[in-house]
Amino acid sequence: MRDAIATRLSECRLVLHPDKTRIVYCKQSGRHGSHEHESCDFLGCTFRPRKAKNARGQFFTSFSPAVSNTAAKAMRGQIRAWRLHRRSNQTVQQLAAAINPIVRGWINYYGRFYRSTLTRAVLRQINNYLVRWAMWRYKPMRRSTRK
Repeated sequence: MRDAIATRLSECRLVLHPDKTRIVYCKQSGRHGSHEHESCDFLGCTFRPRKAKNARGQFFTSFSPAVSNTAAKAMRGQIRAWRLHRRSNQTVQQLAAAINPIVRGWINYYGRFYRSTLTRAVLRQINNYLVRWAMWRYKPMRRSTRK
């Protein structure tokens, strides 16, 4: 299979990278085999078997993308670099104006498929930093994160 793909790509003047190229088994409902490689990363997404729901509401296993761990780690690093919890001189509207375009882009790109993975991996951290910001800015909120 690899040789057939290599010859087809050579017709288009493209070459497979010898270290990065691998054949991945797309495990899904109806395919019960097991192989060495069952997931792959491509363009910031990890393709692997995930739970999905069909039009009739029944669950099945689908080979679908979601945000990759490396992309989520990079996004969390950028959120940490914003230091939202230390910007007590800004209002909520100013914070929103600063971060909304970036977060909206992440949601539109990485949240297209399996948004719950993006929420667990990245968006909860923004909420946690905003809670810390509110506790830092407003003294009555310093005692409780629920306020």
